[in-house]
Amino acid sequence: MHDFCFTIPYGFAVLAGGVLGYLRRGSTASLAGGAGAGALLLLAGFVSLKAFEKRRNSYVALALETLCALALTFVMGQRFLETSKIMPAGVVAGLSAVMSAFYLFKIASGGNHIPPKKE
Repeated sequence: MHDFCFTIPYGFAVLAGGVLGYLRRGSTASLAGGAGAGALLLLAGFVSLKAFEKRRNSYVALALETLCALALTFVMGQRFLETSKIMPAGVVAGLSAVMSAFYLFKIASGGNHIPPKKE
């Protein structure tokens, strides 16, 4: 599976979570964190998709995806440990941990698999 197939929905989920946190609680920290991380993930996913369309790997996009997921895992994991609230900290930390593992696997396996060109 290609990284952008999961990164783009993951980015939308993080972005939507930040916007919902702002709308429901008035939390500007949720808006800034969610919108910032979500926008970075969407940008990285789009760059990875465009690179794949050109039959290339974007290691910069993969690195950015990994760093965002690891940062979200750490920050939201810390928040979950402090508050013990499943929503949103536990969910975001768990999802981000899974995505971090996926991205690290993609790095270890050499990035996106580019199928041979059919002629």
